[in-house]
Amino acid sequence: MIDLDRWREIFESLFRHKLRTILTAFSVWWGIFMLTILLGAGNGLFNSATRNFEDEAVNSFWIWTNQTSKPYKGLPAGRYISLENTDREVVDDLEEICHSAGVRWLNGSQYKVSYGNKSLDYRVCSVHPDFAKLEYFVMDFGRWLNDQDQGDFRKVCVIGDEVYKGIFEDEQSPIGNHIQIGGIDYKIVGKFTKNSRQQNERIYVPLSTNQRVEGTDRLHNMTVELGEEVSLEESMILENKVRAALAARHRVDPYDEQAIGIHNGVEDFWNFKTVMILIRSFIWFVGIGSIIAGVIGVSNIMLILVKERTKEIGIRKALGATPRSIISMILTEALVLTGIAGYLGLACGLLIIHAIQSVMEANNVELEFFYNPEVNVYTVLSALVVLIFSGVLAGLIPALQAVRINPVVAMKG
Repeated sequence: MIDLDRWREIFESLFRHKLRTILTAFSVWWGIFMLTILLGAGNGLFNSATRNFEDEAVNSFWIWTNQTSKPYKGLPAGRYISLENTDREVVDDLEEICHSAGVRWLNGSQYKVSYGNKSLDYRVCSVHPDFAKLEYFVMDFGRWLNDQDQGDFRKVCVIGDEVYKGIFEDEQSPIGNHIQIGGIDYKIVGKFTKNSRQQNERIYVPLSTNQRVEGTDRLHNMTVELGEEVSLEESMILENKVRAALAARHRVDPYDEQAIGIHNGVEDFWNFKTVMILIRSFIWFVGIGSIIAGVIGVSNIMLILVKERTKEIGIRKALGATPRSIISMILTEALVLTGIAGYLGLACGLLIIHAIQSVMEANNVELEFFYNPEVNVYTVLSALVVLIFSGVLAGLIPALQAVRINPVVAMKG
């Protein structure tokens, strides 16, 4: 049965000094509120980075060449190095390499994209079919480029979602339609979607077709996939092996990282995980620090309440109140103060996170470094339970002090 008189007494005690109680409750509210907001913001950063990594194989290298910065075997520095089809074959011979793909970018006004009376400006890229094993594509219509397209020099293309929206006004299938790229007709065989708007504004054509049109066997980049279980240390060793293999073919110093550049996706992924661990540790450090400050505030206000109510507690004990009832009264006040303030802090934090998500969805806003700032409710609820438990413990010291009050001394005071 609920003891209404007891609860009335608890609230009267807490609001006897409204400002002090409100300020203490605010410190508890702020602690759980800040933890909720920080967790939401941290998850927004984490989800954005994870989303970007989902679009490509993390166990991969991007390779490019540039001007040599060191002389080598009598050859001067300053030579320009270009990748060629045979370089891909050299890299493929390394047993640690699973897949590779050559890349050529079709830049310049000569590669304008047109459809009917529309002239559009999208980035066009020519690639090997294996490129899809290193960059993950969700095919909405049709298919990706295949080996037959590459071998037969077919004039076919795959378009991104933004290209599709810019060309086709309704929701018709683009498959079988033709677009012009640099004045040459290409048949659309597929339409894909990726997480990044920039990547959705691309068009992919077979590498062999573009090389035949330009009369070259050169590549702008190569991308290679390593084994799934490769470690960071193993990837660094393999990076040196790839650079050495290409350096030997082009007669370049194997330590000339300017001449042969390699972007290590494995290293990027490990750096990302390290940064996320640091960010999350910082979030919990700040959040827990705020909670502790609130708990200390609860302990202090309970001590003050006990001191102010010394005479009252003495009278209670003289009338037969047990130590258990005295402790229960103080702990209940701490529980009520911590529980209500903590719950309101959690509710306000979740409400703001939900409002941010709703505004972003309603306005179709996608930030590159902030995506879906969700909060794991169970995690925050666990923190709230710990907060309430800590608040009760914080009231235990004042409660024990109240029990030790001598009734005679208290009533004389």
